[in-house]
Amino acid sequence: MQSEGENAARAFVDAFNAQNHEALAATLNYPHIRLAGGRYMTVDTPEQFAEGSASREARLRAEGWHHTLIRSLEVVHSGAEKEHIALAIDRCGEDGEVYNSFDTLWIATLQDSHWGIQFRSSFLR
Repeated sequence: MQSEGENAARAFVDAFNAQNHEALAATLNYPHIRLAGGRYMTVDTPEQFAEGSASREARLRAEGWHHTLIRSLEVVHSGAEKEHIALAIDRCGEDGEVYNSFDTLWIATLQDSHWGIQFRSSFLR
């Protein structure tokens, strides 16, 4: 049986692959924080997240992205209102070839009866 945090992580990747920006924003809890490349990014609302989605999608498409796979997912700490989730992620082109792999730690939280990803920290390559 999957944990609530794992369900939130898988829903994020499903919405990401569909590039359904509203559904993707709904998989998060806010403020949402991302640490990647030595920079913190904070997004305060689903609307703010969706506003930046078109430019993120354009960057992904420009690098040849077609879909993302979860190579591994492990809930490393779990409590009633928070889970730490270690993931290994593969970015793939249309031919299915992996062109980028990275490790990432996500924190899923329970806010107002909603499990969502609230923090992502990635080791991008």
